[in-house]
Amino acid sequence: MDNNICPDIPTTPSNPSNEAGVVDIIVGYTGGKKKNPTYRNIMDATEAFLIEFDPSVITYEEILDQWADMHAPFYPSSCQYRSAIFYSNEKQCSTAKSKIEELGKGGQRKVYVDIEPVSAFYRAEEYHQDFLDKQMSSSAI
Repeated sequence: MDNNICPDIPTTPSNPSNEAGVVDIIVGYTGGKKKNPTYRNIMDATEAFLIEFDPSVITYEEILDQWADMHAPFYPSSCQYRSAIFYSNEKQCSTAKSKIEELGKGGQRKVYVDIEPVSAFYRAEEYHQDFLDKQMSSSAI
């Protein structure tokens, strides 16, 4: 299995945790230097999710395609909500840079996405886990 840390999933009807090959998604915080961030004390970290996936079923590029379809990183954001892709190896870095270039249509549009190596990842509070499923089930009541 491979892991990938990406920006937090916005609330959309498309939930990547239901995608074939996605084993698990954990919401958390990463990208900061201070340890043990929380939602109420996020410090210098960014809200993100860790995706565990089976690369024989779904590729890193396909995951980035889904991310790009759900995301519009064309405006700067605060550190907590910034758009970032955290990579595990040089191939992922190269793939992420290509995806950002594609989003920017070859420099025609400014894309605000940081591409950084994976750093410490801290699991978010339980009420953040499976957020989309919780929202969908509460709206069905």
